[in-house]
Amino acid sequence: MGDFAWMALSSAILLALLQIAAAAWSRAVGRWAVADIVWGPGFAALAILGLLTGHGGVGRRLVVAALLTVWGLRLGAHVWLRSRGHSDDDPRYAHMAQGRSAPSMMLRVFGLQGAIQWIVSLPVQAIAVSPDPDGFLWCLAGFGILLAASGILTEAVADRQLQRYKAQDARPPILDTGLWAWSRHPNYFGDACVWVGVYLIAASAWPGPVTFASPVVMVALLVWGSGVRLAERAMADRPGYAEYRSRTSIFVPWPPRAG
Repeated sequence: MGDFAWMALSSAILLALLQIAAAAWSRAVGRWAVADIVWGPGFAALAILGLLTGHGGVGRRLVVAALLTVWGLRLGAHVWLRSRGHSDDDPRYAHMAQGRSAPSMMLRVFGLQGAIQWIVSLPVQAIAVSPDPDGFLWCLAGFGILLAASGILTEAVADRQLQRYKAQDARPPILDTGLWAWSRHPNYFGDACVWVGVYLIAASAWPGPVTFASPVVMVALLVWGSGVRLAERAMADRPGYAEYRSRTSIFVPWPPRAG
């Protein structure tokens, strides 16, 4: 456990430096939403840290570093491209900033994000210092790899479909085709699969099983935190959304109910 503690401390230091840099960038451009851009790449940096400085089994370290680098950089690029051309800050942060000083907001946005990243990255830290699994436990790791990879693909496809929908000049009020016909939030579902998968990879060797807080926190954030809950609230009054909601699964993709 001493090696795990050292990796946890190294990860905390790296996250602190990343969030300080993100806070400085945020103040330079006058937008708190910079936090969303650095969210994914922060995890990629942690996975690379584990690959380069950890001494656990090289197989899982390589796979997880590859998966999270692809996931994190794609997500960061997607959020950055989505935010280009918008002079106003994200309404979530604008609402949060009301009545708060800049130092208070920095702590609330970047300090909290760093703490959450540290908790969610616990399986990555465990993988960095634990041996590759023996025997049938490779099946658990293999299932985790497949789940994480499918989550990355699901999230990327869902984001691409949403991007194409928003680019239409005359688009329907609701996106209900492709993955969005089976789930109202397939991008968030894909994200959840990534982190459940990473946890399963970690759980195939000690001390991975004790890092279960990671998928619990991530799924809770995606469903009840800043993900599904806020998106549902924002879409509630859109024409046709009530009917779409009545026939489409909220999270886990499922064949739509007949109207």
